[in-house]
Amino acid sequence: MPEYRKSPERISQLTDQQFRVTQQDGTEPAFANAYWDNKAPGIYVDIVSGEPLFASVDKYDSRSGWPSFTKPLDPGHVVERPDTSHGMVRVEVRSAQGDSHLGHLFPDGPSDRGGLRYCINSSSLRFIPVEKLEQEGYGAYLSVFDSPERGAAEA
Repeated sequence: MPEYRKSPERISQLTDQQFRVTQQDGTEPAFANAYWDNKAPGIYVDIVSGEPLFASVDKYDSRSGWPSFTKPLDPGHVVERPDTSHGMVRVEVRSAQGDSHLGHLFPDGPSDRGGLRYCINSSSLRFIPVEKLEQEGYGAYLSVFDSPERGAAEA
């Protein structure tokens, strides 16, 4: 299993917005981000650590303006914790090894797919198209795209 970690070198390579979102718990503008409407098959990894987080087969259009997923690709790479900032009670989603702020989890996702919505900032993600998974070191996740039960859920 590859090692996923946060390093000063990776942090120094982030854009201002990526840094604000991942390291300072920020939020990018809705409908003005890289992946909210991306429909290409592939996986989304943490921009800081490279941890595989979400797959396109679990992505759906929540009409929120941010990439939304029904579940993580590998639950071990995602940490959920209470967030009471901004006068609200929410569940924050972070990457396990990179400790990057990713977004929030809400209970208003598609009921036929578990009812959850992982609302994630594009700035916290790097998208790897399915045809590049092997060369980028994520070949183990190719099977996600061959699975009839997951492929049928793709939106």
